[in-house]
Amino acid sequence: MSGSQDLPHDPAAPGPAAPGPPVSARPASAHAGPAPGQATPRPGLVNVANELTVLRLVMVPFFVFFLAMGGTAGRVVAFVLFIAASATDLLDGRLARQRGLITDFGKIADPVADKALTGSALITLSALGELSWWVTGVILVRELGITALRIIVIRHNVIAASRGGKLKTFLQIIAISLYILPVPFGLARPLVMAAAVVVTLVTGADYVASAWRNKP
Repeated sequence: MSGSQDLPHDPAAPGPAAPGPPVSARPASAHAGPAPGQATPRPGLVNVANELTVLRLVMVPFFVFFLAMGGTAGRVVAFVLFIAASATDLLDGRLARQRGLITDFGKIADPVADKALTGSALITLSALGELSWWVTGVILVRELGITALRIIVIRHNVIAASRGGKLKTFLQIIAISLYILPVPFGLARPLVMAAAVVVTLVTGADYVASAWRNKP
């Protein structure tokens, strides 16, 4: 028998290790952002920012009802509703920017809800004989005009709210609140309302100028 002849294989002897399964790649982090070139998903229509805007619109008729009802209780309830609705105006915009919830619906519905709240308050106060109609007319013409302009230019760009615009909103809220509350504030009511009218007109002119500078 030749020495080069193969010996019989021992089944108990260890053989070469079998190749193991391929090591899977580490799963991508759940917090990883979109891949380069991948579009960021658009926010859905139903989100907390838009819900707050719709809530503000729903509150308007209840606010008008209690304001027109009169009496101390009616005025207090109207004031609470007005402040709550005004708070949603500040909150929905902040949430939309922080959470990326800006939608075309919100861009249009938010200013419409704002004007509905402010306009209904001014018109009701004038109808009750507590505020001059010319004040209501000046503010509403400016607000409706700027809202129409915003809807027109929103297709091309969005003009961010300026500090003057925020001051205008603040003064309008304070002025209207002074007229709603059943408390004699003396000269504070007309003085704050006059300041609100002036800032409203100045910021309106500034918005028109900004829209003209940023036109495509």
